[in-house]
Amino acid sequence: MEKLLVTYSPHVKSSVTTRKIMLNVVLAMVPALVCAVIFFGFRALMLTCVSVLACVLFEYLARRVMKRDNTIGDLSAVVTGVLVAFNVPVTLPVWMLIIGDFVAIVVAKQMFGGIGQNFANPAILARIVLLVSFPAQMTTWVAPGYNSFLVPADVVTTATPLADISAGNVTALPSMMDMFLGARAGSLGETAALALLIGGLYLICRRIINPITPVAYIGTVFLFTWALGLDPVYQILAGGVMLGAFFMLTDYSTSPSTTLGKLIFAVGCGVLTVVIRVFGSYPEGVSFAILLMNILVPYIDKATKLKPFGKVKVVKEGKAS
Repeated sequence: MEKLLVTYSPHVKSSVTTRKIMLNVVLAMVPALVCAVIFFGFRALMLTCVSVLACVLFEYLARRVMKRDNTIGDLSAVVTGVLVAFNVPVTLPVWMLIIGDFVAIVVAKQMFGGIGQNFANPAILARIVLLVSFPAQMTTWVAPGYNSFLVPADVVTTATPLADISAGNVTALPSMMDMFLGARAGSLGETAALALLIGGLYLICRRIINPITPVAYIGTVFLFTWALGLDPVYQILAGGVMLGAFFMLTDYSTSPSTTLGKLIFAVGCGVLTVVIRVFGSYPEGVSFAILLMNILVPYIDKATKLKPFGKVKVVKEGKAS
């Protein structure tokens, strides 16, 4: 007589694991990293490696101190390390970068329970903390061709395209092709729009991310900037729109779970990005927009949650007709 086995759901299991997802994300960021090394020299690679090692070490130590299972094998700390490096200029001192890694892993992630329980994107929070704490170092930009390695050299600084637009210095703007390829000033991982697009399409084809989020976000930025009389294509290629669209907004833990929720989230991020860029004191608004919308994710999920099939609404006593 065969035994009847009774188990908890889900009964259909997938071979997709957190480690496989994170590995695909790392692979998708390789083109942007290669472009960062080409345009900003091997210090870009060094900063990225230091950031990854620091994030993995902080996660290991934090889990040990909190007496939790070791999770460095899921590669989420590696992804966070690369993203933190992608959000800083190549001239940032290493010790400042490590502070950002600490904020991302320990403060934003582990203090809230670890992967899947953080309220904000760790790399976004790290960037904002670094920007507020070290504004001069976080806004020191150099043109492509920077070749210092271990120690930031005395270089001729330049402005990002968004800073030039904000200051009205349109004659100094790079060409559209330079913007697309990444030959401009900016953070390590945000300059090469082509490389980010390749990585984003890879994630969509692998079904790691839902295309509605990046499409809705980029589309909102396009339409809103066009309505304000700005060059929408230039606004998309400038700053961190492409990096945010494919690698920040799509974070599983800090984005809505429903399709409608993802659409609302992406549109909200797009509107806030343009509002901060055009009317705020900062020329860039991607990080602040994502952080603000991260805070609203639980409310978006609650407002857009799906009704279980076959569920009958219970009428409270005294309200029935």
